[in-house]
Amino acid sequence: MPDEQLRIAVFIDFDNIEIGVRSTMNKDFDVGSVLEALKERGEVISKIAYGNWKRHGNASRMMSEQAVQMVQRDPTPRGDKNGADINLALDALEMAFTKPHINAYAIVGGDSDFIALVEKLKQYNKAVFVVGGRGFTSAILQKNCREFISYENVVREPEPRRQQQAARRPARRGEPLPLEGVVPLLERALRLLAEREHQPLLGLVKSTMLQLDSTFSERDYGSGSFLDFAQKLAHAGLVDVARIDSNYAVKLQEKLHLPGAPRLAAKAAAVGQPAQPGPPGGEGAQAVSETAAAAGEQAAAVPARAVRRSRRGRRGTPRKAAVAEQPELERVGPEAVAPVEVAAAEDPQPSAGTAPPPSEAAPPAAARRSPAHRRRRKA
Repeated sequence: MPDEQLRIAVFIDFDNIEIGVRSTMNKDFDVGSVLEALKERGEVISKIAYGNWKRHGNASRMMSEQAVQMVQRDPTPRGDKNGADINLALDALEMAFTKPHINAYAIVGGDSDFIALVEKLKQYNKAVFVVGGRGFTSAILQKNCREFISYENVVREPEPRRQQQAARRPARRGEPLPLEGVVPLLERALRLLAEREHQPLLGLVKSTMLQLDSTFSERDYGSGSFLDFAQKLAHAGLVDVARIDSNYAVKLQEKLHLPGAPRLAAKAAAVGQPAQPGPPGGEGAQAVSETAAAAGEQAAAVPARAVRRSRRGRRGTPRKAAVAEQPELERVGPEAVAPVEVAAAEDPQPSAGTAPPPSEAAPPAAARRSPAHRRRRKA
């Protein structure tokens, strides 16, 4: 079954998945994101959801927009515990017996009671996918299915998909769409073919794009055939088309995968220089280095010492040197000198208890040991 085309039937336990998503992610359940993820695995044939739709007004509208069949579950006076689970399991087994062309089942929910249904479907040679959250889906259910699809990964980037769909809508009737709008869909299709180890031939690429988005048509882009559409993409510099025997293969150009390439190209066009993508944060690091250099020049211009004039000294002649009050500078080299505090003499006459001036101070120890100094002391 690995190379067989999967036809998937989706069964949604809405009450269970809605409570789990709201309690763990504080968001509303988005069925559109789940169906988009399942389209990457195969063709979605049937979609059925079970819940009490009388108290889920907005959710029922969302289900109708995605063409999901809603099965109403009316709670009894004692509650409806496991009622939706039993109804879901019976319908899934009935479909396995009566519709053999459906070879894959997707169970959207986190209840461990579905493990019996999963094992029974596997015995009938059916592929089983489980969609749920890692925080509220049973660990036994996650380990015993063909693939567990984490809801946290599915809804990681919902907004770009809406923007992508809006970009593919023609502004006017009959006006061709810009080719840049189809690149995200084409990239998804090529990624899926690479994961399945298939060559990206024209037929496979188109069928995969239709599997992901059934509204795609090359005629919306002004092309009469898919080969003409691929050649237009190649002339626009978006893809590379290579001939293989009697067919053609499509490959995205490498420059489309460089992070930040559109931003660098726009900046280079503004200044008239070629774009050179560099490491992340290069512009920020250069700005920080220039700021640090300017700060270093400003700090070097500040003198380490300043001369303060005496109030009684002659004009312009400093009597005592004093260090101006300033923050201590960081040592950046051997020439840096730490500031030294020197008390300035405000009064020319020394008061009692103060040290004598340098001219009357005691001689150094070498001078006291000389013979002339000893004779002077004896006299």
